[in-house]
Amino acid sequence: MTRAAFGSLPLARLVEVHGDALVSTHAQHGDATALVESTRIVELMAFLRDDEQVSFEMLVDLCAVDHLGEEPRFEVVYHLYSVSKNHRLRVKARVSEVSCAIDSVSSVWPSANWMEREAWDLYGIRFTGHPDLRRLLLNEEFEGHPLRKDYPKEGRQLLVGTERGER
Repeated sequence: MTRAAFGSLPLARLVEVHGDALVSTHAQHGDATALVESTRIVELMAFLRDDEQVSFEMLVDLCAVDHLGEEPRFEVVYHLYSVSKNHRLRVKARVSEVSCAIDSVSSVWPSANWMEREAWDLYGIRFTGHPDLRRLLLNEEFEGHPLRKDYPKEGRQLLVGTERGER
C-alpha cells in the first residue's frame, strides 16, 4: 500500500490497519478525508493518536453538519493534525437522527470536551461517556438546538434573567 494509492500516508495507514471500519475515503489537493463507522470512533481515534506512523497528537476541531432529509442525518467531523509529522486528516462519522448519539473522544483528546459540548448545544448530538455534557453557549432553559436546519427561524426563547412573557 503506497501513499500515492490513497493520496496521503494517514489514509493509507488507516486503510491498512482499520479498513473494515471505513465507509469511504478521498484525498484531493492535500485534503485527506475518511468517513468511518460511528460505532468505532474511539478505537479509530486512539489508533490515529498512538500509531507512530501517523501520530495525530492534536484534535484541531470538532464540528457537526446537519444533512436534513438524509439518514443518517448528522455528521460529526473531526480535524486532526500531527505536529511531529506535519500532516492533517479529516475524519467524519454519520449519526442517525433517531439515536443522535456517538461515543465521546474526550478520553482520547481532552480538548474534545468543550467541542463536544458545543456540538451538543447547537445540534443536539449526544456524546456518550462525556464527563460533563451540558449546554456551553446557550442557557439551560433554551429549547431546541439552533443550528439544526429544521429549527424555527422565528422561534422565541426565554432571555436569561427574565420571566416567561416579559421583554
